[in-house]
Amino acid sequence: MSQSKPFPAVSPYSHGHTIGDDNRTAFGLDFHHPVFLISSITILVFIAFTLARPDLAASIFVTMRYWLTENLDWFFMASMNVTLLFCVLVAASPVGRIRIGGAHAQPVFNRLSWVCMLFAAGIGIGIMFYGVLEPMNHAITPPLNETVTGDALNRLAMATSVYHWAFHPWAVYALVGLALAFFCYNRGLPLLIRSTCYPIFGERTWGWPGHIIDIIAVFATLFGLATSVGYGAEQATAGLHYLFDVPVGAFTNLIVVAAITGIALISLIRGLDGGIRRLSEFNMGLAFGLGLFVLLVGPTVEILLNLPVYAWSYVEYLPQLSSWVGRVDDYYMHGWTTFYWAWWIAFSPFVGMFIARISTGRSIREFIVVTILAPSFIFLLWMTIFGHTAMAQYFDQGIVSVADSVKEFKAELTLFVFLQELPMTTLTSIVGIVLVLIFFVTSMDSGSLVIDTMTAGGKTDTPLAQRVFWCVTLGLVGISLLLGGGLASLQALALATAFPFTVILLMMMYSLYSSLRSAHLEQVKNTAL
Repeated sequence: MSQSKPFPAVSPYSHGHTIGDDNRTAFGLDFHHPVFLISSITILVFIAFTLARPDLAASIFVTMRYWLTENLDWFFMASMNVTLLFCVLVAASPVGRIRIGGAHAQPVFNRLSWVCMLFAAGIGIGIMFYGVLEPMNHAITPPLNETVTGDALNRLAMATSVYHWAFHPWAVYALVGLALAFFCYNRGLPLLIRSTCYPIFGERTWGWPGHIIDIIAVFATLFGLATSVGYGAEQATAGLHYLFDVPVGAFTNLIVVAAITGIALISLIRGLDGGIRRLSEFNMGLAFGLGLFVLLVGPTVEILLNLPVYAWSYVEYLPQLSSWVGRVDDYYMHGWTTFYWAWWIAFSPFVGMFIARISTGRSIREFIVVTILAPSFIFLLWMTIFGHTAMAQYFDQGIVSVADSVKEFKAELTLFVFLQELPMTTLTSIVGIVLVLIFFVTSMDSGSLVIDTMTAGGKTDTPLAQRVFWCVTLGLVGISLLLGGGLASLQALALATAFPFTVILLMMMYSLYSSLRSAHLEQVKNTAL
């Protein structure tokens, strides 16, 4: 492998033409000139167009989604497989001993707070939306064109659900988070996606190649987050209608998104420690309580006995699920896997940058292992508790309400229909709505912080008005996409922005490998001396 370009002796802010030279101060803002202006103007034009012509926008987005899933399925699947293998190899190699932030750096947050924050700010809304829906969907329509029944069907349905939510997505987050953390805290570069490609572009990183990388990252983050915002709004609205007969529709979605944006702004003002950390810990405790309740009132012994069975089923089906060669099951591959992979990739600049900011003091090995394994185990446990209980209701007790909501494409209702068959329905459904709303808040406020950092040249201490702008903009993107085609539009934009960012992920792997290798050789040399 060719030798990578040397790093600057100090941060690029301190010599020659730097990224900081392009920052502007105007109207109380402090922003990076090309990235902020191009990103913000493009997004505002997009919002205006989608709100002005929702039917045309919806048609464009649906066509875009179909084309992307039909033609780029192999690219997304191959890239995700390579990313997971890359993370495993890095963690197992000697470079895993390198500490983020330097040999004497200490963690800022304890491990429990760390896991809570990366999980809640990541895809917490997703498990509320899909925890019951996905296993039941796969039990009704088995993936891979398999003709299985009974326990074998349950294992296939759960293996597919775990595949979509566990190791692969968190490997992408680990890659982006590690690359950002290493290049920022060990190499003195700005906390920007472009910094992860410095070994490739050298000083051109601070010019247009870097601008383009950061702009793509901003778009990916906005539309990846908007997808979660859309799911959260749809599910919260459905829950309110189901419990309190609140009218459903565009107006209610608008009110929900506006209210959550307001709460996110309050959390944003309180900051990383006072807002996001406390909300994340509270929500994880609430999720633990709901999961424990379902475990105790559901088929407890079956759930616990099947936990290792479903974990092994994931390993058993992994080669088939992750292969696109000779695939004939387009419904599974295009409707589920390709969209999921695009969603996680679009989400990765946000989650990666966020966990990079909270992960100094961890060794690379600890960072990768905990970032991948801890959330993956949480997802396995959650999917097993909720998914197995839902399948037991359907196959063993003859309760068809959840299955009917899946068949009728009322995905946003599945959690509440499921909880209706358990004791204390009203209380648990209210808890479910609160969980969705708080995951909604933590995603919006942490996402706003990350986008603001990207558009401020890597600065983390920016004017409050700037952070407020991005939080409000994120809410407006979610509203415009819900009005302009609903969830199909959200999925289409996640796919569209994920494709170019996947190319950046591949460059990131090369940059990180070459830099970690150099750092390890330096470490060995210094130890020998």
